[in-house]
Amino acid sequence: MKQLFAVLLIVALAFGTVGCTNMTRTQQGAVSGGAGGALLGAGINVITGGSATIGALVGGGLGALAGGIYGYQQDHMGW
Repeated sequence: MKQLFAVLLIVALAFGTVGCTNMTRTQQGAVSGGAGGALLGAGINVITGGSATIGALVGGGLGALAGGIYGYQQDHMGW
């Protein structure tokens, strides 16, 4: 089950980056932050013996929030 989850997550990341060409930096940051956060959250929880699903949900939410804030800063602050 964990291997299937990892494969599906990698495929989603690969196909998810293709559709980001017409997005603002805020949107791109939220999508990439959410995907990266989900991957890291699931990985960390699996290593520490927790639930990969919970780790992916929490990590994805926090990653999307952080990525969206960072992208907004780039859009509006000129960083």
